[in-house]
Amino acid sequence: MKEDLKDFKLKPISKEAIPRAVQKAERYRLINQSWAAESICRDILEIDPANQQVLVMLTLALTDQLAEGVHATVMRAVRETLPRITDPYQRAYYTGIASERSGQAQLHRGGMGSGAMAYDSLRDAMSWYEKAEAIRPAGNDDAILRWNTCARLISSHPQVAPHTETAYEPALED
Repeated sequence: MKEDLKDFKLKPISKEAIPRAVQKAERYRLINQSWAAESICRDILEIDPANQQVLVMLTLALTDQLAEGVHATVMRAVRETLPRITDPYQRAYYTGIASERSGQAQLHRGGMGSGAMAYDSLRDAMSWYEKAEAIRPAGNDDAILRWNTCARLISSHPQVAPHTETAYEPALED
């Protein structure tokens, strides 16, 4: 008989294992196994729910998965994670990162309306980067670099543009 996943009780890691687990999560992100990094981050957060480094890494691991086409599920998890980041600069910056990655995923996925959706996400990212820029630490221009990346992405893809209303008229048969 096949076991149901609901029958499994996840095993907690020890508090002493957190530094090693963080290193493993970083490695999994580097080898493009973001699903494994996400799992490790969730295990760490069960033991240390306020771990800021791991909350950021979870956000990045989740948004790494946007290209795989699980957009709504991933963005819901990202929206649940971001408010837990307590530093206002980091929260604004990584909210921008999430919106930017969402826009890039929409652009690469293509399809009807994808250019306008990508535009909305990229402009949202730019807004968050402007908030982060206003409160950034001295010598940290990361938000400016990301803002410029979004601007160049919009400028270099003609299909990435605001939604325009078009009159739709169904074809009528004679």
